[in-house]
Amino acid sequence: MDLATIIGLLGAFGLIFMAIDDMAAFIDTPSMLIVVGGSIMVVMFRSSLGEFLGAIAVMGKTFKNKIDEPGALIEQIVELATIARKDGMIALEGQEIDNPFMSKAVSMLVDGTDPAIIKSSLDRELISTKQRHARGAKIFSAWGEIAPAMGMIGTLIGLVQMLGNMGDPKSIGPAMAVALLTTMYGAILANVICLPIAMKLENQADLEAANNELIIEGILFIQDGGNPRVLSDFLGSFLGPKERSKLAAA
Repeated sequence: MDLATIIGLLGAFGLIFMAIDDMAAFIDTPSMLIVVGGSIMVVMFRSSLGEFLGAIAVMGKTFKNKIDEPGALIEQIVELATIARKDGMIALEGQEIDNPFMSKAVSMLVDGTDPAIIKSSLDRELISTKQRHARGAKIFSAWGEIAPAMGMIGTLIGLVQMLGNMGDPKSIGPAMAVALLTTMYGAILANVICLPIAMKLENQADLEAANNELIIEGILFIQDGGNPRVLSDFLGSFLGPKERSKLAAA
């Protein structure tokens, strides 16, 4: 699990709740229906059903810290290169590889696939993965834009109801609650949930794409029969100076 996501989300809501004295006063069903239900319907309207459901599935990536460390990937690729150089490509078949992208690449090496086909296939998968993650991020980014707008619509509805019933003091309170709470719900939904998820998905997509590019370069190096001793230096360009120093020390 990604502790940063969990701590940040729970901490944000915890601080909001600490500022509230009477929780019941901040719960209004019509306001929730307008903002939460209405924004979901609008997001679904702007997307296909498959894109919408896919974005919900991709959201789980923000709570699961499955992005491999580039340094660890380089160490594994160097180990694979050493095995391949010593025992041949077929010896890679029994190696345990957790990264699915690397596993596919190694399988193609074992099968003796042409280097051009390996690069083309892996490049296509890299692009496809980036596009899938980008679509998920765009869904939540759009949701973050729509939620405050739905809150403003709810505010206008509440104001119209309040002004239309000024002669009935009992109706002013509920109408004012709708007017104010919809704005608050929209702001919370956008800035505490949707936009952070979109930003995190974009960041994770970039990290995963960089890892996949690293794997492609390493696999092609192995395919070309390169010396494993220089492979870590060759792939070190994918690391920052601090990580590069740790890799060199290892």
